[in-house]
Amino acid sequence: MAKQINTIGVLTSGGDAPGMNATIRAVVRTALSKGKKVVGIKRGYNGLISGDIHEMGSKDVSDIIQRGGTILHTARCLEFIKPEGQKRGAEMCKVFGIDGLVVIGGDGSFKGAEKLAGLGINTIGVPGTIDLDIACTDYTIGFDTAVNTAMEAIDKVRDTSTSHERCSVVEVMGRDAGYIALWCGITNGAEAVLLPEKKNMSQEELIRMIIENRNKGKRHNLIINAEGSSEDSVKLAKKIEEVTGISTRATILGHLQRGGSPSAVDRMHASMMGSIAVDLLCEGKSNRVVAYKEGQYLDYDINEALAMQKSISEKRYDLSKILSI
Repeated sequence: MAKQINTIGVLTSGGDAPGMNATIRAVVRTALSKGKKVVGIKRGYNGLISGDIHEMGSKDVSDIIQRGGTILHTARCLEFIKPEGQKRGAEMCKVFGIDGLVVIGGDGSFKGAEKLAGLGINTIGVPGTIDLDIACTDYTIGFDTAVNTAMEAIDKVRDTSTSHERCSVVEVMGRDAGYIALWCGITNGAEAVLLPEKKNMSQEELIRMIIENRNKGKRHNLIINAEGSSEDSVKLAKKIEEVTGISTRATILGHLQRGGSPSAVDRMHASMMGSIAVDLLCEGKSNRVVAYKEGQYLDYDINEALAMQKSISEKRYDLSKILSI
């Protein structure tokens, strides 16, 4: 017999991502439409352990769908990695009568959700991360906004670098994943893209390419460097300038990629995934992750999802090289 769900908790964990607020809004209003009580948990698993938990109504999620970040705030909780912290979290759920929990975050957040499920708390994960690095889903909330933010910033860098006939090394986020870098490499027309997942050209090969481009009359080169690659952007830029004599600048875009009003794509996926998470809880399901795969919304067992491996599209990677000629 399925567990009766009366109170649903929602938290955001790990790095923030544009669209998290849209997910929170969908969770709250879908749950209320089903006659469920909803509580918001502040600062991720830190807030769960400390009892920073508050009831939420429809008005609490008004005027937030267009806002970046997360109104529930987020944090990484080292204490929750340990069994003692996990047990405290499960006990706090029972203290507040939380029957089901929606966890919005990345793979680290889902590992915590899996532990809570094992302790008797029905949990559903929603993939919220700009890195697009969760293997069970083709889409993660925040990616579209982040990659567009990066693309627009790189366009501006390219304008000024072209004016000064410089080489630009632009570092984008993504942790150990190169999806933002690859997308920007193609959409910004980069001469080279350096990814964590690939064996990239050596510094010597990169410098030779830049010199050959200069000999062909090309006056500007754009190198997109993923933060998880083996190259240090500042050191690489210095090396290029020392060897080629071409003025070279490193630009690290940093956390501006996490902010900003979420795109329509992020708002739509966030709304759908948040609502589906509530549906799954009300069906008595637990230890699941909501996913978007080949145009369909699906759900996977968390352990199965975490065991999956994700790779860079060879077609897109090859395209980035073809278009850089």
